[in-house]
Amino acid sequence: MFISINEVVKLVDGQLVLPDANTVELKITSASTLETATGGAITLVDSIERLPSLTQSAAAAAIVPTGAGPQDRPTIEVSDVHQAFAIIIQHFRPQRTQRRLGVSPQAAIDPSARLAGNVEVLPLAFVGPDVELAEGVVLHPGVRIGAGCKIGAGTTIFSNAVLYDDTVVGKDCIIHSNAVLGAFGFGYKPDAAGLKLSSQLGWVELGDHVEVGAGTTIDRGTYGPTIIGSGTKIDNLVMIAHNCRIGQHNMICSQVGVAGSTSTGEWVIMAGQCGLRDHIHIGDGAVLGARSGVSNDVPAKHTVLGEPAIDLKQRKLQLASMSKLPEMRKQVKRLLKRVEELEQGARSSSEESSSKAA
Repeated sequence: MFISINEVVKLVDGQLVLPDANTVELKITSASTLETATGGAITLVDSIERLPSLTQSAAAAAIVPTGAGPQDRPTIEVSDVHQAFAIIIQHFRPQRTQRRLGVSPQAAIDPSARLAGNVEVLPLAFVGPDVELAEGVVLHPGVRIGAGCKIGAGTTIFSNAVLYDDTVVGKDCIIHSNAVLGAFGFGYKPDAAGLKLSSQLGWVELGDHVEVGAGTTIDRGTYGPTIIGSGTKIDNLVMIAHNCRIGQHNMICSQVGVAGSTSTGEWVIMAGQCGLRDHIHIGDGAVLGARSGVSNDVPAKHTVLGEPAIDLKQRKLQLASMSKLPEMRKQVKRLLKRVEELEQGARSSSEESSSKAA
C-alpha cells in the first residue's frame, strides 16, 4: 500500500516543499516516528528547533511546522503537525470498526436497571439495581456498575473498571481499565479501640467529557460528592481523595496524589508525581511542576515547583545556587584556612611584642 507525496499533501491540506524537482512523484509507504522510520516512510518533526534531528532519520519525507523552509528531503508544512500526522497514520493503519453487539446475555443486569437505546453491555459486565445507562453507553467486559449509578450518553467504560454505588458520570466520558470511582475515603480517626473509619456516605460525580486513566482512583465524599469538573483529563495511576472538587479542564498527570477536601479552579495543570495536602485551593490556570509538594494555596496563574512548592523563579534561583555549592564549599575552606593563618600570625606578633616589652 502506498500513496504519492502529492496525495499526502491533499490529505492534510499542507504545503509541499521540495529540495529539488525530481521528488514530486515520491511514493509514501508508511508513517513512523523519526527513530523508527525506514525508507519510504513519512515522519514528523513537531518544532522548528527539532529540525536538525531530521538529518538522522531514514524517512523519505516529513510533516513539519509552517515556516520550516526547505530541508534535505521533501517536507509538508502544516499548522498542526500532530493533527496532520494522525490523519496520515489513520490512512495507513485504519482503526478497526467496532461491531455493535448490544446487550450480551452473558452480562449480569439487575431487572430494575434502566437502559436507553443503543446501549452496549459486553459479556461479564455487571449492572446493579436502579442504574441508569443513557443513550450510547458502552460497558466493556468485567465492568462493575454499583447500585444507583447514573451514566451519561456516549460514555465508554473499559474492562474491569469499578463504579461504587451512586456514582454519577456525565456524557461522553471515558473511564479506562481498572479505574475505581467511589471507594471509601481514607477518613480514619483514633479512638480507644484503634483507628475508626468515619462516615463515608457521599458519592463521586464526573462532569461531561471527563477522561479517567487506567488504575486511577477517586474516593467518594464523606457526606456529599467528590467532584471532577467537565473537560478534565486525568492520567493513569492518579489518586483523588474524598471531598475534593476538581475544576473544569484540569490536566492531572500520572502519579499525582490529591489529599482530601482540596479544590482547584479551571485549567489547572498538575505535572507528574505532584502531592497536594488537604484543604488547600489551587487557582485558575496554575501550574504545579513535576514532583511538587504543595502544602499551601496556589494563586491563579502561578507556577510552582519543588518540595515544598514555591514560585518557579525563586526555585530556579535556589537550583542555580545549589549547583555552585561544591565550589563555594572549597572557597569557604580556603578562606577559613587563610583566617586561621592570619590569626596565628597575629598571635605570634602579639606574643613577640609582649616579650620585648618585658
